[in-house]
Amino acid sequence: MTKLRLSYQTVEFGKTDIHLCTLRNRQEFHDPTGIAEKLGISSASWPIFGVVWPSSFVLAHYMADYDTGTKRILEVGCGIGLSSLLLNKQLANITATDYHPEVETFLNRNTKLNGDKSINYERVGWADEHDTLGLFDVIIGSDLLYENEHIDQLANFINDHSKPSSEVIIVDPGRGRKSKLSAKMVEFGYTSSHAKPVHTDYIDEVFKGYILTFKRAQ
Repeated sequence: MTKLRLSYQTVEFGKTDIHLCTLRNRQEFHDPTGIAEKLGISSASWPIFGVVWPSSFVLAHYMADYDTGTKRILEVGCGIGLSSLLLNKQLANITATDYHPEVETFLNRNTKLNGDKSINYERVGWADEHDTLGLFDVIIGSDLLYENEHIDQLANFINDHSKPSSEVIIVDPGRGRKSKLSAKMVEFGYTSSHAKPVHTDYIDEVFKGYILTFKRAQ
């Protein structure tokens, strides 16, 4: 990480502050041993994990008021992990996952930056056949559907890691694939709803996406 240009910011959720170390911008790249390249991550897509996207802010603000209780929660494609860091601060039972090899380094750094306990983390791809994650009550994610092939991969991954009674919350910025994901989730026995965020005055642009909610009861 020493060769990367970094940025620090604090995101406020009411009286809760989450401190973040991120990449300075979306042009940063550092893969000296070719780990990311071997995983199929190009230099152009390498920095995507390391900045906070508008959908990540929307998801985190939504989860700030979510009643986690004793629910086991999984964030898929967590990237810089803003929602996971917030839920961890709130002492929720949160596990984070991503495919990028540098995510764990930044997640551990930011957990320490916030003075909190370590977050359960596993590097895993949606098409991977074996992992140790188990099943969850709630699965969350933001801005995940970049390609059409991601629809089936994500839906299958979610289904494989959901308890019979579960809820899925995905923030989609409007990439045109939400209806196809919803149709796939309905096949797995979920009800589907799409809603606009109540407000997005915490980001500098108009948010054109939706919060997708899928629920399944045993």
